[in-house]
Amino acid sequence: MSFKNIQELEKRLWDAADELRANSDLTSQEYSRPVLGLIFLRYAEYRFEMAKARIEEKQSSRRRGGDIKTAIQAEGAMYVPEGALYSKLLELPDGADVGKAINDAMKALEAENEAIKDTLPKTFTKFDGDTLSGLLKNFAAIRFDIGSDVFGRIYEYFLTQFARAEGQGGGEFFTPSPLVRLISEIIEPYSGKVYDPACGSGGMFVQSAAFVREHNKTATSELSIFGEEKTGDTVRLAKMNLAVHGLEGDIKNGNSYYEDIHDSVGKFDFVMANPPFNVDKIQKERLEDSKARFPFGMPRVDNGNYIWIQMFYSALNAKGRAGFVMANSASDARGSEMEIRREIIQSGAVDVMVAISSNFFYTVTLPSTLWFFDKGKPESRKDKVLFIDARHIYTQVTRAVRDYSSEQLNFVANIVRLYRGEMVDDTFLATHPDERNSGDWSIEKFFPDGTYQDIAGLCKVATTEEIEEQGWSLNPGRYVGVAEGEEEDEEEFRIKLEELQEELEILNGEAHELKKIIAQNVAEVLGY
Repeated sequence: MSFKNIQELEKRLWDAADELRANSDLTSQEYSRPVLGLIFLRYAEYRFEMAKARIEEKQSSRRRGGDIKTAIQAEGAMYVPEGALYSKLLELPDGADVGKAINDAMKALEAENEAIKDTLPKTFTKFDGDTLSGLLKNFAAIRFDIGSDVFGRIYEYFLTQFARAEGQGGGEFFTPSPLVRLISEIIEPYSGKVYDPACGSGGMFVQSAAFVREHNKTATSELSIFGEEKTGDTVRLAKMNLAVHGLEGDIKNGNSYYEDIHDSVGKFDFVMANPPFNVDKIQKERLEDSKARFPFGMPRVDNGNYIWIQMFYSALNAKGRAGFVMANSASDARGSEMEIRREIIQSGAVDVMVAISSNFFYTVTLPSTLWFFDKGKPESRKDKVLFIDARHIYTQVTRAVRDYSSEQLNFVANIVRLYRGEMVDDTFLATHPDERNSGDWSIEKFFPDGTYQDIAGLCKVATTEEIEEQGWSLNPGRYVGVAEGEEEDEEEFRIKLEELQEELEILNGEAHELKKIIAQNVAEVLGY
């Protein structure tokens, strides 16, 4: 139910908000922040009420007491005072000054929550009362119980729509929550410093905290959160997203290519990210002296993928783990990018590679790969990488969008645990009931002995020597192969064609760069 319902909800909310915008004299830019502020206020009350109910249930058999604000935060929510309740705004009488009442609610919420000080909009008196009443009623219909991190997703959907209305592209996409959660399940951020240098709305942090809470620990005491984001408005969004989940973090505004705001080298226990893919025009000459951040040098091609990958690698401490989303083409890239990849593989840090089906991102069909680093790998696994081809593992939600059932996500994460010699952990499955679960993806069905084994078409452990034989490729499809009796279907052919097209574009780019270098060298030799 979750994905389709969220899509329908997003469209309905946007249509309602946009109709009101069209009937006002405000631009999209003037309209967006107040609209997003109201969604935030609604979500804050939803999580507050849920947390309060859980606390009251726990205290029913004990004497009540203690600090309610601290207790609410421990339950993963933000304390919402009476004067900031969305439900009270819905009860305003006819003729009330709705704009002033909403401004007062925003101020009351900030006063109780230092982490969001000066982040909430307070310009509601610019709107007429009828417009605001219409927005309040529309957003009251939002169901936040239909999926994880719904707030972040709806919020980013609105940001994208507002950007489109302003004629802005962007090219950066909200990371689907199943992928974020799979990263959390594989790097297992039980405790320590978590860093995302391309943090967007902070979804990686929210899912890390959910992982900790579901393992019966308190996220606020176990995790320290550090993020960097280049867009000022999105920094505010990330702070709000953390606050509404009862989290605090050090989120700063900066361009991670050129500004290492958190002095990241060797500092973090966990790095999680979904950086923008295939970025060009990065001023590499400004980075060449940053040997600590980019220990394997600059790629010669005009593509930022291996700049990000080195950023993640260098930010880890001696036992740190990283998990990040990357364009498929990076796994097989040639030339200088292959040389960088070879050095990273030889360092022993590459732990797991997971190929993901296309259509997980809800605005583009892009296939992607999840990369995992582990600098604390035991010696027995130093020269090995686990490859998982999960392109066949998905649930079709709509014709254009795919998702994981909780059973499928749990299955992929447990393959990694078996490979590491750990016990199977079904916490995610137990805490996320899903009507789509069928038993087809139970770990016992594929690994009946409870130990890891290579399975054709699904997973394969490859040594460094085997990876070298494959031209230092980290593409899972090269190692895992096809299951016995299976034939390549139309979907696989389409995926391969897309990958080949992507590879061709990369090679054309490299050829263009080489042509320029050769022309420069010839000109120098001939003295032109």
